[in-house]
Amino acid sequence: MTATQEAEEAVFVFDAEEAARARQRRMERFGRWALPIIVVALTIWGWDRVIVSNNIPHYILPRPGLVLETLIKDWPILLNALLVTLQTTVLALAVAVIGGVGLAVLFTQSKFIEMSFYPYAVILQVTPVVSIAPLIFIYVDSKTVGLLICAWIVAFFPILSNTTLGLNSADHNLRDLFRIYGASRWQQLRLLRLPAALPYFLGGLRIAGGLALIGSVVAEYVAGTGGVGSGLAFTILEAGYRLNIPRMFAALLLIAGVGVVIFMALSFLSWALLHKWHESALKREV
Repeated sequence: MTATQEAEEAVFVFDAEEAARARQRRMERFGRWALPIIVVALTIWGWDRVIVSNNIPHYILPRPGLVLETLIKDWPILLNALLVTLQTTVLALAVAVIGGVGLAVLFTQSKFIEMSFYPYAVILQVTPVVSIAPLIFIYVDSKTVGLLICAWIVAFFPILSNTTLGLNSADHNLRDLFRIYGASRWQQLRLLRLPAALPYFLGGLRIAGGLALIGSVVAEYVAGTGGVGSGLAFTILEAGYRLNIPRMFAALLLIAGVGVVIFMALSFLSWALLHKWHESALKREV
Protein backbone atom coordinates (compact mmCIF):
# COMPACT_ATOMS: atom_id res chain seq x y z
CA MET A 1 0.00 0.00 0.00
CA THR A 2 1.42 3.35 -1.01
CA ALA A 3 1.67 6.37 1.28
CA THR A 4 -1.09 8.10 -0.70
CA GLN A 5 -3.47 5.16 -0.21
CA GLU A 6 -2.68 5.03 3.50
CA ALA A 7 -3.39 8.74 3.84
CA GLU A 8 -6.69 8.38 1.95
CA GLU A 9 -7.68 5.45 4.16
CA ALA A 10 -6.81 7.43 7.31
CA VAL A 11 -8.93 10.36 6.09
CA PHE A 12 -11.80 7.96 5.32
CA VAL A 13 -11.61 6.43 8.81
CA PHE A 14 -11.46 9.88 10.41
CA ASP A 15 -14.50 11.07 8.43
CA ALA A 16 -16.42 7.93 9.40
CA GLU A 17 -15.61 8.46 13.08
CA GLU A 18 -16.65 12.12 12.86
CA ALA A 19 -19.93 11.13 11.21
CA ALA A 20 -20.57 8.54 13.93
CA ARG A 21 -19.89 11.09 16.66
CA ALA A 22 -22.18 13.59 14.95
CA ARG A 23 -24.97 10.98 14.80
CA GLN A 24 -24.42 10.17 18.47
CA ARG A 25 -24.65 13.84 19.42
CA ARG A 26 -27.88 14.23 17.43
CA MET A 27 -29.33 11.15 19.09
CA GLU A 28 -28.38 12.46 22.53
CA ARG A 29 -29.96 15.84 21.83
CA PHE A 30 -33.11 14.14 20.55
CA GLY A 31 -33.22 11.72 23.49
CA ARG A 32 -32.72 14.45 26.06
CA TRP A 33 -36.09 15.95 25.11
CA ALA A 34 -37.97 13.09 23.47
CA LEU A 35 -37.49 10.36 26.07
CA PRO A 36 -38.94 12.33 29.03
CA ILE A 37 -41.90 13.39 26.87
CA ILE A 38 -42.52 9.80 25.81
CA VAL A 39 -42.37 8.58 29.42
CA VAL A 40 -44.80 11.29 30.57
CA ALA A 41 -47.18 10.52 27.70
CA LEU A 42 -47.13 6.80 28.50
CA THR A 43 -47.71 7.54 32.19
CA ILE A 44 -50.72 9.73 31.44
CA TRP A 45 -52.10 7.14 29.02
CA GLY A 46 -51.65 4.38 31.61
CA TRP A 47 -53.28 6.55 34.28
CA ASP A 48 -56.32 7.09 32.03
CA ARG A 49 -56.58 3.42 31.06
CA VAL A 50 -56.46 2.26 34.69
CA ILE A 51 -59.34 4.57 35.60
CA VAL A 52 -61.44 3.53 32.62
CA SER A 53 -60.82 -0.20 33.00
CA ASN A 54 -61.58 -0.17 36.74
CA ASN A 55 -64.42 2.36 36.51
CA ILE A 56 -62.88 4.51 39.25
CA PRO A 57 -65.09 7.52 40.17
CA HIS A 58 -63.65 11.01 39.68
CA TYR A 59 -63.90 11.87 43.40
CA ILE A 60 -61.35 9.11 44.11
CA LEU A 61 -59.05 9.42 41.11
CA PRO A 62 -59.89 11.80 38.24
CA ARG A 63 -58.96 11.19 34.64
CA PRO A 64 -56.14 13.35 33.19
CA GLY A 65 -58.58 15.13 30.89
CA LEU A 66 -60.75 16.13 33.85
CA VAL A 67 -57.70 17.46 35.71
CA LEU A 68 -56.78 19.60 32.70
CA GLU A 69 -60.38 20.78 32.36
CA THR A 70 -60.43 21.75 36.05
CA LEU A 71 -57.11 23.54 35.69
CA ILE A 72 -58.55 25.69 32.90
CA LYS A 73 -61.91 26.24 34.60
CA ASP A 74 -60.45 27.13 38.01
CA TRP A 75 -57.47 29.04 36.62
CA PRO A 76 -58.31 32.40 38.33
CA ILE A 77 -58.46 30.72 41.76
CA LEU A 78 -55.38 28.62 41.16
CA LEU A 79 -53.43 31.55 39.73
CA ASN A 80 -54.01 33.70 42.82
CA ALA A 81 -52.92 30.83 45.07
CA LEU A 82 -49.90 30.17 42.87
CA LEU A 83 -48.77 33.81 43.08
CA VAL A 84 -48.99 33.71 46.89
CA THR A 85 -46.89 30.54 47.11
CA LEU A 86 -44.44 31.79 44.48
CA GLN A 87 -43.97 35.09 46.30
CA THR A 88 -43.06 33.30 49.52
CA THR A 89 -40.72 30.97 47.63
CA VAL A 90 -38.83 33.75 45.85
CA LEU A 91 -38.50 35.90 48.96
CA ALA A 92 -37.30 32.95 51.04
CA LEU A 93 -34.75 32.02 48.40
CA ALA A 94 -33.48 35.59 48.19
CA VAL A 95 -33.09 35.85 51.96
CA ALA A 96 -31.40 32.43 52.03
CA VAL A 97 -28.91 33.57 49.38
CA ILE A 98 -28.07 36.78 51.21
CA GLY A 99 -27.82 35.12 54.61
CA GLY A 100 -26.10 31.95 53.41
CA VAL A 101 -23.43 33.68 51.35
CA GLY A 102 -22.83 36.36 53.98
CA LEU A 103 -22.46 33.84 56.78
CA ALA A 104 -20.24 31.62 54.61
CA VAL A 105 -17.90 34.56 54.01
CA LEU A 106 -17.75 35.20 57.75
CA PHE A 107 -16.97 31.52 58.36
CA THR A 108 -14.01 31.61 55.99
CA GLN A 109 -12.67 34.79 57.56
CA SER A 110 -12.84 33.54 61.14
CA LYS A 111 -12.65 29.96 62.39
CA PHE A 112 -14.04 31.08 65.75
CA ILE A 113 -17.22 32.36 64.09
CA GLU A 114 -17.55 29.10 62.13
CA MET A 115 -17.08 26.94 65.22
CA SER A 116 -19.56 29.08 67.14
CA PHE A 117 -22.44 29.23 64.66
CA TYR A 118 -22.13 26.32 62.23
CA PRO A 119 -23.62 23.76 64.70
CA TYR A 120 -26.76 25.90 64.98
CA ALA A 121 -27.10 25.94 61.18
CA VAL A 122 -26.88 22.14 61.21
CA ILE A 123 -29.54 21.97 63.93
CA LEU A 124 -31.89 24.11 61.83
CA GLN A 125 -31.28 21.84 58.86
CA VAL A 126 -31.92 18.52 60.60
CA THR A 127 -34.97 19.72 62.56
CA PRO A 128 -38.15 19.10 60.52
CA VAL A 129 -39.80 22.40 59.69
CA VAL A 130 -43.20 20.83 60.43
CA SER A 131 -42.20 20.47 64.09
CA ILE A 132 -41.07 24.07 64.59
CA ALA A 133 -43.54 25.84 62.29
CA PRO A 134 -46.34 25.91 64.93
CA LEU A 135 -43.98 27.66 67.35
CA ILE A 136 -43.01 30.17 64.66
CA PHE A 137 -46.65 31.03 64.01
CA ILE A 138 -47.25 31.41 67.74
CA TYR A 139 -44.38 33.85 68.27
CA VAL A 140 -44.66 35.75 64.98
CA ASP A 141 -47.72 37.94 64.56
CA SER A 142 -47.58 38.20 60.77
CA LYS A 143 -48.61 35.13 58.80
CA THR A 144 -46.52 36.25 55.83
CA VAL A 145 -43.39 36.59 57.95
CA GLY A 146 -44.03 33.19 59.53
CA LEU A 147 -44.32 31.55 56.10
CA LEU A 148 -41.15 33.30 54.99
CA ILE A 149 -39.19 32.10 58.04
CA CYS A 150 -40.30 28.50 57.54
CA ALA A 151 -39.33 28.49 53.88
CA TRP A 152 -36.03 30.25 54.64
CA ILE A 153 -35.07 27.63 57.24
CA VAL A 154 -35.40 24.87 54.65
CA ALA A 155 -33.55 26.72 51.86
CA PHE A 156 -30.77 28.30 53.93
CA PHE A 157 -28.45 25.41 54.74
CA PRO A 158 -27.60 24.13 51.20
CA ILE A 159 -26.41 27.60 50.21
CA LEU A 160 -24.42 28.04 53.42
CA SER A 161 -22.74 24.64 53.31
CA ASN A 162 -21.99 24.65 49.57
CA THR A 163 -20.66 28.21 49.58
CA THR A 164 -18.50 27.53 52.64
CA LEU A 165 -17.10 24.43 50.93
CA GLY A 166 -16.40 26.43 47.78
CA LEU A 167 -14.67 29.27 49.61
CA ASN A 168 -12.44 26.75 51.39
CA SER A 169 -11.71 24.88 48.13
CA ALA A 170 -9.63 27.63 46.52
CA ASP A 171 -6.23 26.30 45.41
CA HIS A 172 -3.84 26.55 48.38
CA ASN A 173 -0.95 27.29 46.03
CA LEU A 174 -2.80 30.31 44.68
CA ARG A 175 -3.62 31.39 48.22
CA ASP A 176 0.06 31.22 49.12
CA LEU A 177 0.88 33.22 46.00
CA PHE A 178 -1.64 35.90 46.94
CA ARG A 179 -0.11 36.14 50.42
CA ILE A 180 3.42 36.35 48.98
CA TYR A 181 2.37 39.32 46.84
CA GLY A 182 0.80 40.98 49.87
CA ALA A 183 -2.85 40.68 48.85
CA SER A 184 -5.31 41.73 51.51
CA ARG A 185 -8.10 39.46 52.78
CA TRP A 186 -10.60 41.40 50.70
CA GLN A 187 -8.50 40.96 47.56
CA GLN A 188 -8.12 37.23 48.21
CA LEU A 189 -11.84 36.95 48.75
CA ARG A 190 -12.84 38.96 45.70
CA LEU A 191 -10.27 37.69 43.20
CA LEU A 192 -9.70 34.09 44.34
CA ARG A 193 -12.14 32.63 46.84
CA LEU A 194 -15.43 33.92 45.42
CA PRO A 195 -14.71 32.79 41.82
CA ALA A 196 -13.62 29.38 43.16
CA ALA A 197 -16.82 29.12 45.21
CA LEU A 198 -19.18 30.12 42.37
CA PRO A 199 -19.81 26.56 41.03
CA TYR A 200 -20.44 25.28 44.56
CA PHE A 201 -22.80 28.18 45.29
CA LEU A 202 -24.76 27.58 42.10
CA GLY A 203 -25.07 23.88 42.93
CA GLY A 204 -26.46 24.78 46.34
CA LEU A 205 -28.76 27.36 44.74
CA ARG A 206 -30.38 24.74 42.51
CA ILE A 207 -31.08 22.60 45.58
CA ALA A 208 -32.29 25.54 47.63
CA GLY A 209 -34.74 26.64 44.92
CA GLY A 210 -36.74 23.43 45.20
CA LEU A 211 -36.45 23.36 48.98
CA ALA A 212 -37.78 26.93 49.23
CA LEU A 213 -40.89 25.82 47.34
CA ILE A 214 -41.26 22.77 49.59
CA GLY A 215 -40.83 24.94 52.69
CA SER A 216 -43.46 27.39 51.45
CA VAL A 217 -46.01 24.64 50.82
CA VAL A 218 -45.33 22.91 54.16
CA ALA A 219 -45.60 26.21 56.03
CA GLU A 220 -48.94 26.91 54.36
CA TYR A 221 -50.18 23.48 55.44
CA VAL A 222 -49.18 24.21 59.03
CA ALA A 223 -50.61 27.74 58.97
CA GLY A 224 -53.91 26.34 57.69
CA THR A 225 -55.53 29.72 57.12
CA GLY A 226 -57.56 30.56 54.05
CA GLY A 227 -58.95 33.66 52.48
CA VAL A 228 -57.60 35.91 49.79
CA GLY A 229 -53.96 35.43 50.84
CA SER A 230 -54.02 31.63 50.82
CA GLY A 231 -51.58 29.65 48.69
CA LEU A 232 -51.67 26.38 46.82
CA ALA A 233 -51.37 24.28 49.98
CA PHE A 234 -54.61 25.64 51.40
CA THR A 235 -56.24 25.20 47.99
CA ILE A 236 -55.32 21.50 48.16
CA LEU A 237 -56.65 21.20 51.73
CA GLU A 238 -59.91 22.95 50.87
CA ALA A 239 -60.38 20.82 47.76
CA GLY A 240 -59.80 17.70 49.86
CA TYR A 241 -62.43 18.75 52.39
CA ARG A 242 -64.92 19.31 49.55
CA LEU A 243 -63.91 16.09 47.75
CA ASN A 244 -62.98 18.25 44.77
CA ILE A 245 -60.19 15.84 43.81
CA PRO A 246 -59.69 17.23 40.28
CA ARG A 247 -58.82 20.63 41.78
CA MET A 248 -56.39 18.92 44.17
CA PHE A 249 -54.62 17.31 41.25
CA ALA A 250 -54.60 20.60 39.33
CA ALA A 251 -52.97 22.37 42.28
CA LEU A 252 -50.43 19.55 42.65
CA LEU A 253 -49.68 19.84 38.94
CA LEU A 254 -49.01 23.56 39.37
CA ILE A 255 -46.67 22.94 42.31
CA ALA A 256 -44.73 20.34 40.32
CA GLY A 257 -44.62 22.64 37.30
CA VAL A 258 -43.33 25.57 39.34
CA GLY A 259 -40.64 23.35 40.85
CA VAL A 260 -39.49 22.27 37.41
CA VAL A 261 -39.45 25.86 36.14
CA ILE A 262 -37.42 27.01 39.16
CA PHE A 263 -34.89 24.22 38.66
CA MET A 264 -34.60 24.92 34.93
CA ALA A 265 -34.17 28.66 35.50
CA LEU A 266 -31.43 28.12 38.09
CA SER A 267 -29.77 25.51 35.88
CA PHE A 268 -29.74 28.01 33.01
CA LEU A 269 -28.26 30.64 35.33
CA SER A 270 -25.55 28.17 36.33
CA TRP A 271 -24.80 27.38 32.69
CA ALA A 272 -24.71 31.06 31.74
CA LEU A 273 -22.18 31.86 34.47
CA LEU A 274 -19.98 28.77 34.05
CA HIS A 275 -20.10 27.52 30.47
CA LYS A 276 -17.18 29.62 29.26
CA TRP A 277 -14.62 28.65 31.88
CA HIS A 278 -15.58 25.89 34.33
CA GLU A 279 -15.10 22.18 33.68
CA SER A 280 -18.56 21.27 34.94
CA ALA A 281 -20.22 23.25 32.15
CA LEU A 282 -17.72 22.92 29.30
CA LYS A 283 -18.75 20.62 26.47
CA ARG A 284 -16.13 18.11 25.43
CA GLU A 285 -16.03 15.95 22.34
CA VAL A 286 -16.62 12.27 23.07
